[in-house]
Amino acid sequence: MRHRLRQHDRAAESGPILRRPKVAAADSAQAWLIVGPAFLASFVAFGIIYSFGVFLRPIATAFHADAAAGSAFFSVTAVVYYGLGAFAGRLADRLGPRVVVAAGAVVLGLGLCLTATAGRLWLAYLTCGLGVGIGGACCYVPTLSLVGSWFARHRNAALGIAAAGAGGGAMAVPPLAAALIQHCGWHMIDIILGLSAMVLLLGCAATARVFPLTRAPEKGGRPVRVLFRSRQFVLLYVSWVLATTALFVPFVFLPVFARDHGAGAVAAAGLLSLIGGVSILGRIVLGPLGDRLGVVPLFKLTVLMMALSYALWFFASSYAWLAMFAVLLGVAYGSRIAAALAVLIEYFGVENLATTLGVFFTATGLAVLIGPPLAGLAAELDGAHRGAILFALATGFLSFVAIVPLRTRAVRGAVESEEKLDNRDQQDAARRHSIA
Repeated sequence: MRHRLRQHDRAAESGPILRRPKVAAADSAQAWLIVGPAFLASFVAFGIIYSFGVFLRPIATAFHADAAAGSAFFSVTAVVYYGLGAFAGRLADRLGPRVVVAAGAVVLGLGLCLTATAGRLWLAYLTCGLGVGIGGACCYVPTLSLVGSWFARHRNAALGIAAAGAGGGAMAVPPLAAALIQHCGWHMIDIILGLSAMVLLLGCAATARVFPLTRAPEKGGRPVRVLFRSRQFVLLYVSWVLATTALFVPFVFLPVFARDHGAGAVAAAGLLSLIGGVSILGRIVLGPLGDRLGVVPLFKLTVLMMALSYALWFFASSYAWLAMFAVLLGVAYGSRIAAALAVLIEYFGVENLATTLGVFFTATGLAVLIGPPLAGLAAELDGAHRGAILFALATGFLSFVAIVPLRTRAVRGAVESEEKLDNRDQQDAARRHSIA
């Protein structure tokens, strides 16, 4: 008996930490310092990716390409970025986020710098599409997953702030790049953006630190097939594909729709800026609600709000109603991201979290491939933009229907499991003391 207890003690001392970190230890001042690099990494990555529209015309002119060939830069980058998220996440779980983020910073920076010197279009596709896509994936997923592991009580608020970096970068970097291109040309701005991004992301890598009480990653990482065997993951994945597919409809057709209803060019384009700006508030404001209402109910609410917003768009007859639609969609769209991250942690924990997030975000890459073509087809069949809006409305509600069966994990059960572990530890300690 004593021999078996000693073996149990040695196994407990040498094995990975299986207990959840205490809330007081997780939500510390040092934990909030992890949020900053995650915000900055998403700010840089998404700011550069969403700046491709600014570079479209000068790049197409330089390579004597049409608009479709020039816009392929965004498509190639987006597919690589979201498609390789699972691979980057697995590497971060196995090697640590610092190494992966540092490598991503170098790849992204060099990709932009080499694009400025590319002499042919296909070479620019490689340097920019692969460089920014791979580099962004290596920087965004690992830093965001760190935030989830460092927080427990205020996890939703922290994830909301970190995810807000994407909206901030999408708003700030494109107009800045557009202004600088007029003075320096796109070649020089590519180099400036590349070097600046490399320095900033290397700073994020230097401050990346794994939560010390996180359980050691499973050998070989969490297999992807295990995730897709989970009913909860499949429902979340399907919902994300549908909701993101619907989201491409306003990004493509909203300015044109507004122009057809009497809005000026600047006011019509401003609706997209309104969606992006309000999405930042949605990430920050609605995120803390998950700490009170529960992350699963909050996620369902955000998906339903997105679906309802398309109904508001369908019946909108003035610019004021279109602005209300943009606000509602922006709040829901922004908060959905932070809520989804919290839901994934709710179901699958923080162990191998980077792998889980990377696999999940391949759903966005799938939506990138199918969303714009399906939206365009819906618009052509209808002969007007109402068909595209109905397509967004249908896919939006289907995305909500997909997650209706999801249930919040019982907090009481989790507490009881923790109490059982405590009681078991106390009983083992008393038994060892009596034997000794």
